[in-house]
Amino acid sequence: MQESNQAIADDRSFIRAAELWLPEGETLKPGGGHYGNAGGFADVTARTAFAKGEGLPGKAWEQRRALVLDRFNGSCFIRHEAAETAGLTCAVALPIFADQVLKAILVVFCGGDADHVGAIEVWEERDGLLHLDDGYYGASTDFAQASKDVTFARGQGLPGGVWSARTPILMRDIGASQGFVRSDSAGRTGLKTGLGIPLPSPDGKVRVATFLSAPNTPLASRFEIWDAREERVGSQRRAVRIDGICEREGPLWPKLNPPIDILGVHPWQGPIGQVLGTGLPHVVGNGVALPAGYRSMVAVPIYRGETLAFITAWYL
Repeated sequence: MQESNQAIADDRSFIRAAELWLPEGETLKPGGGHYGNAGGFADVTARTAFAKGEGLPGKAWEQRRALVLDRFNGSCFIRHEAAETAGLTCAVALPIFADQVLKAILVVFCGGDADHVGAIEVWEERDGLLHLDDGYYGASTDFAQASKDVTFARGQGLPGGVWSARTPILMRDIGASQGFVRSDSAGRTGLKTGLGIPLPSPDGKVRVATFLSAPNTPLASRFEIWDAREERVGSQRRAVRIDGICEREGPLWPKLNPPIDILGVHPWQGPIGQVLGTGLPHVVGNGVALPAGYRSMVAVPIYRGETLAFITAWYL
């Protein structure tokens, strides 16, 4: 019964799988992942490595920026046969940099069909405004068109807010929010939650990723933002949860659990602590150390220069 429930959750989620690629010299090696029902694709991945410029992870490394593939066949994606067999149709590669150093490549996968609504976008600053660099929208075709026709100034909308604050930002009820510039289109599409994160890069260009989620096919069932800046938490290394939102009914986290919320998480303490300890993204696919009812999550570090400043957690 547990495996059946997990299969249902994976089919409903906009994000179907997530994986890490870690640099070892001039090669990217698999660093773990969550593949849901895509066991065959996971087996192929475990036997794969990429040089700089090779495959989607290698291209993101070479170009030092986030890349979106809305189709695999005929693209740079080498594992396309195994991916398509598993029902994966789109991939987004997010390189994680600490100043000039590549820490990891995070790749998230989606499956395309007529029922899956959501969006993963990459915005890039050109001539003082953020323009859509690329994005994947599933069945959200009207919202996709609206996104191509809009730009953001610093501080405007979710992308511009992230640009101005240099922090991750969660927005609620984006279909009715005055702060979300595309609220009318988001409301018609059914999008409800927005997460924006900065994407620092060695080339110094301003880039922002936005993840827009609908309750029926959520990108993640729960989002969290953790603050690890020294000016916020003091010299003792830890991270404090500062925001979160859950698509499920009930509280985001138990009210009778103050140590994590007030005192924060220390290095190596649970999945967030793994990110603090290693400085790398962390993927959980077996439910270990996760809140009750969750079996998979992705925790993503966000750097300011060489310093780990924030962690965003997505519970899939």
